[in-house]
Amino acid sequence: MLLVVVAALLAGLGIWAGRAGEPRSPGDALPRDAASGELPSGPCAPTTTLVPPCGAWWGAYVPYAANGSLKDAVLGFEKRIGRKLDLVYNYHDMSGTQLDGQLLTPDEQELGEDRLLMLAWESTVWTEPHHENWTETQLGWRNIASGRYDEEILDPQIRRVKAYGKRVFLSFDQETDARVEEGAGTPEEFVAAYRHLHDRFRKLGADNVVWVWTVSGYLGSADAMKALYPGDAYVDWIAMDQYNYYQCHGTTDWKDFLRSQRPGYEWLRAHISDDKPVMLAEFATAPDAGDPARQRDWYARIPAAIRELPAVKALVHWNRPTSEEPVCDLTVDDGPGLEGYREAGKDEYFRQPVPPR
Repeated sequence: MLLVVVAALLAGLGIWAGRAGEPRSPGDALPRDAASGELPSGPCAPTTTLVPPCGAWWGAYVPYAANGSLKDAVLGFEKRIGRKLDLVYNYHDMSGTQLDGQLLTPDEQELGEDRLLMLAWESTVWTEPHHENWTETQLGWRNIASGRYDEEILDPQIRRVKAYGKRVFLSFDQETDARVEEGAGTPEEFVAAYRHLHDRFRKLGADNVVWVWTVSGYLGSADAMKALYPGDAYVDWIAMDQYNYYQCHGTTDWKDFLRSQRPGYEWLRAHISDDKPVMLAEFATAPDAGDPARQRDWYARIPAAIRELPAVKALVHWNRPTSEEPVCDLTVDDGPGLEGYREAGKDEYFRQPVPPR
């Protein structure tokens, strides 16, 4: 049976937590009132696909705290930035483990009571907790599309999302253009896998998912990105992950917010869709040790700059270093970066009514 094969794979990778199918602890139960409360009304009320007409969502990916709690990490981050996030972004593999392979963990459920959730679901099994060193085993888009993993891997998580009831953003294999080179499969196989997953949610009645298609936005991958698009009927939002890496990538080219985001934004609008909302699913700037104020100003100027990209309806900060080198510290946990990010988050454009369901 497939379940035996998957279990063997997880054991071989030294998976660190219990497998799907093990008895749940009380904290694993889905809340009965996950989808409750009155929906916002009026001209600024979000649409059925969670588009805020009068501004944009202010979100972040925040790594787990040292004690293993996502909730503590998010609440600590919010205390530093001086506001509640509209959207919390978290990543999952397809191991089925309670630690990383279970969609809507207890922490996510609690955070989702008054925030939007975005779940990035990767068709891989991570070697280490929370993808610590980025090592993984690919399950393969061809296998996902064939239905091979439906009953043991996909369906239990789809049912959890359905039971949760609240609308959630879902991104399948984000930065998918980079995953072609990592061996996940061909663009055609990705499209088939994406459509299969989408249709599987629909078949099982999980209609509370808002579908986000996420690419890198790097224009050197333009042909691949175009080939990877599943089609308008399968996508609610289009998204990209672009940064001002500055010296982190060995360059001396400082890109302000618009220079870092506008090229990918305009390409997506011209070549993928000119009517889908756009999400900056990951964004950040590296620091400039020679001019610390640059990082503060990069963030502080976002409210004015984002109005020049009117289709952008969600901005999700990537609050994690890409390496141990100081030039690659993309966090806004302190210093000038925090000052600028706090200032940007005060703008009324990022103060939209978050729906409770």
